[in-house]
Amino acid sequence: MQSVEKLKNLLSNEIMPDLEEAIDEIFAMIERDKTISLADREELESFQEMHAECREILIEIEANEMEEEEAAELLAELIDAKSEA
Repeated sequence: MQSVEKLKNLLSNEIMPDLEEAIDEIFAMIERDKTISLADREELESFQEMHAECREILIEIEANEMEEEEAAELLAELIDAKSEA
């Protein structure tokens, strides 16, 4: 259960807050500029999709439906992606 808990903590404490902050920044820019570029719209949609996927993973964890092996793979992928960003 160690990887599952680590994954849950990473999603809850780092990745989701970072995504929420990025989404909020785009909305603030839209509010300020009263417009959005195609690139910004695509980025916003991408962030929103990632946020929804993270939420789904957390729901799966809370329902005890996440296998330790799957959690370890996701955790490794997320750590790699976070270190590249």
